[in-house]
Amino acid sequence: MAKPLPSRGEVAQCLNEVSRAMHAREIATRCKVEDAAYPRFLQLLEQLTLDGTVRKLPGNRYKAGFETGKPGNGWEGVLSVNPRGFGFVTAAGQDDVYVAPDGIGGALHGDRVRVEVIARTARGVEGRIAEILQRRSTRIAGVLRKRRKSVWLEPDDTRVRGPIVVTSTPVEGDEGDAAVVKITRFPKFADENAEGELIAVLGKPGDPNTEVAKILVREQIAETHPDAAMQEAERMAARLKSLPPAGRVDLRSVPLPTIDPEDARDHDDAIWVERTPDGYRAWVAIADVSEYVQPGSALDDEAVARGCTIYLPDRAIPMLPAALAADLCSLLPDHDRLCLCVIADLDKHGKVERFEIVEGIMRSSAMLTYGGVARSLGFSDLAPRSAQAERLVRDLKVLDELARKLRRARMKRGALDLDLPEPRVVIDPQTGAPAAIQRRAQDPGVKRAYAMVEELMLLANELVAQWLTQRRAPAVYRVHGKPDEAKLERLGEVAHILGVPFEFDRMLEPNGVSRWLEKISDHEKKPVLEMLLLRSLKQAVYDIVNIGHFGLASENYLHFTSPIRRYPDVEVHRAVKRLLRGEKPDTSASAVEALRAAATAASVRERAAIDVEREVVDLYRALFARSLVGEEFEGTVTGVVGSGLYVALDDPFLDVLVRYESMGPDRYEATEHELGVVGTRSGDQVMIGDRVLVVIEDVAVLRRVVYARRIPPPEAFRGGESPGRRGNRKLEWTKGGRDSKPERATERGTAPRKPKKTERKRTARAPSTRGKRRR
Repeated sequence: MAKPLPSRGEVAQCLNEVSRAMHAREIATRCKVEDAAYPRFLQLLEQLTLDGTVRKLPGNRYKAGFETGKPGNGWEGVLSVNPRGFGFVTAAGQDDVYVAPDGIGGALHGDRVRVEVIARTARGVEGRIAEILQRRSTRIAGVLRKRRKSVWLEPDDTRVRGPIVVTSTPVEGDEGDAAVVKITRFPKFADENAEGELIAVLGKPGDPNTEVAKILVREQIAETHPDAAMQEAERMAARLKSLPPAGRVDLRSVPLPTIDPEDARDHDDAIWVERTPDGYRAWVAIADVSEYVQPGSALDDEAVARGCTIYLPDRAIPMLPAALAADLCSLLPDHDRLCLCVIADLDKHGKVERFEIVEGIMRSSAMLTYGGVARSLGFSDLAPRSAQAERLVRDLKVLDELARKLRRARMKRGALDLDLPEPRVVIDPQTGAPAAIQRRAQDPGVKRAYAMVEELMLLANELVAQWLTQRRAPAVYRVHGKPDEAKLERLGEVAHILGVPFEFDRMLEPNGVSRWLEKISDHEKKPVLEMLLLRSLKQAVYDIVNIGHFGLASENYLHFTSPIRRYPDVEVHRAVKRLLRGEKPDTSASAVEALRAAATAASVRERAAIDVEREVVDLYRALFARSLVGEEFEGTVTGVVGSGLYVALDDPFLDVLVRYESMGPDRYEATEHELGVVGTRSGDQVMIGDRVLVVIEDVAVLRRVVYARRIPPPEAFRGGESPGRRGNRKLEWTKGGRDSKPERATERGTAPRKPKKTERKRTARAPSTRGKRRR
């Protein structure tokens, strides 16, 4: 068997270790190439010459085409591995670096690495992994395999190199069970396997409950709180119940009803608005969670670790124990509760004239629902009636009046109003399996009632941010930067193709984006344009540097109104109370750095929670689609990736992948602008936003992917092949396309070509906007 040749990276490194040119034979000697392999090594040098990695000089001598090991020739980033073996290293502000399989070494998908550039060619930047800086999460989910005394795990994520050898003994579970391992030894070289210990054996793969449990165990998400945190919550509750509310403003004469969804279990905000001779007075009272959750306590440590409440289709995993979240901190009616309250006086146009923030004690008069409020105000005939809402209808009309003025002012300054569809997963309570996947439909009247509350929450968040900024107090802000210019340019390309006016410079300001959304409000492809706009917007994050919030067109914004389910709100409450109690803000370097780290950690935890929520929904979508194989559905093309098109079905509300070979009886490839695909002989085109008819062909539950085949319209191939196309070669067209195996690309033994940029990542999906946490 022929000894393998050195990798491209090893040849580049060898040439860079010396400053002179070397003869091919000397390079071969340094790289320990055997004589029998020398002809193949010469071919490798020719390939490296063609792509610019090395330079060929007279006399069969070679020199590095690109100097490595110098400042600027490498950087840190995260390795993303393709199932076919190659990878890309991505880093903010840097080009993506392609890494061939032989340049990855012992790194795994998700590792933070230092990449060294070995070539810059017309195809892009190519490099090799020079150093592994930080390993990925140690927990890997997959399928347990047993052969005699050998036990290993096949990772579900095909981007993670496997198998992972299980070293812990004894090993419970049966062959083929779903399991999670914790890596105890990472590979150091390319031909090594990782080793790990078994964390959990969860049952048979494909079972809904098993698959959800696998995700939670893998991400180290516990549904129950530790005993220490539970006991501390009970002790704090008992202590605070017996203490008088000294120094607090008595707000028990203000009705302050809560308004939440019908199934809400925790109620952390209550609102009230009264008309005054000069305009309005508004109260926004928020549960004082920070009084119960003290810094450094077991309760606080657990809240920090969780970061936020996670919302799954059938349940919520709370940040705080139920004793606090659903009882002592929850603003239940007819119970005295501690709160922080923003009290604002506004003029007749809804402009704030003055405001104050107080530590208070309150007693909510009613627990209302969005549906009940909508019905009482005549917004909806479908929502159930609420006697409590009917009793407060005159006051609720004042609240609605102010909310509409606040919204009008917010939209005038350029706040974005994106109405994107969300999936609603209906779970069978008996089996835990998905019974339906629907587009979340919302009664317009209920939506208007929700907007009433939302406007008061946004007002409070802005006023508290303004209050802390004026006092130069370090705080955790919710910031949202300007759109990504490269993605904005792509949106401009789509708009141009669809005949929609687009001014790039104006789209860098909130008002410009807001006006553009108004222009496309009646466009037939509005949903696609809105989705592409959302993809161009950056992720809102937590930071102690206040750069404003682009999406809300706000100069000062933070999270203050949901401390039961968001930890940054607890941090903000502590900062506010420190000033209210006469203490000076802590601006020491250590305090500021600790707050910066807390803001970064909160962003990371929020992102992880969103990813878990999305993966669980994608799992349920895939499980539900298994019963739909062979059925036809209509949908809209939403994205182009290296392997095909994504189509959003109308009902059920699923995303399906139509691979190129499943597009029709032709050979398809992405268009030049990568906004659609085209048949190379027929000229048949399918573009983003087009309506298509598809048949579901296959489901890969572990990869959360539903595969479909397009049913081309009769007129697409009526005229036969277009003139000038590739001769008369005929393609067979079967139900599964030319190659219906989902794993075709990963099982093929040929060396991978360097992919197009669109092949690197799946088009991003719209972030979840469920609840009030995401703003």
